[in-house]
Amino acid sequence: MSKHSNDLAERVKDAIRDPGRPPLEKWHPPLSGEMDMRIARNGEWVYKGEPIKRESIVRLFASILRREDDGEFYLVTPVEKWRIQVEDTPLLAHSLRAKGEGEEQVLTVETNTGETLTLGSAHTLVVGTYGDSDEPRPVVTVRHGVEARLVTSAFYDLAGYVLERKEVSGEVLGVLSDGVFFEIARGG
Repeated sequence: MSKHSNDLAERVKDAIRDPGRPPLEKWHPPLSGEMDMRIARNGEWVYKGEPIKRESIVRLFASILRREDDGEFYLVTPVEKWRIQVEDTPLLAHSLRAKGEGEEQVLTVETNTGETLTLGSAHTLVVGTYGDSDEPRPVVTVRHGVEARLVTSAFYDLAGYVLERKEVSGEVLGVLSDGVFFEIARGG
């Protein structure tokens, strides 16, 4: 098989694994600079001080967003990489839904960019707190270091699926989804 055939086969496999998503993990251009873009805690994308009103543009930018090992967020193309500011998480998650029960339960959320995420091994849930308070900070991993924070209503809905597990270290409260148990809190 020729190199061209191998490259084409690899691109087809990538498209099947993650249809419609740019292969950000393969793009490593040098830093182009800072872009005057900020994602507010409320999920609003702001460019040069003005909110981006077109949802399709926000979705496009979200598709080329990644967080790198330095903790910074970048919009990445094959030839450019622009650092942007993110106040909390770049995406929000809402509309919690559950299918099945017990070990068969699967929980999903929808992001503010229209993507449905299944909580499980690919999209993990971590409930931490903000550094300056005890306010819960529930986040779901999306991809490329990007996270979506559960909005308050989705976090309250999640509470309806909490179950208790006994571990050597004590009682653990959490939720089960797609065969994965996600700890939310430790019992007192």
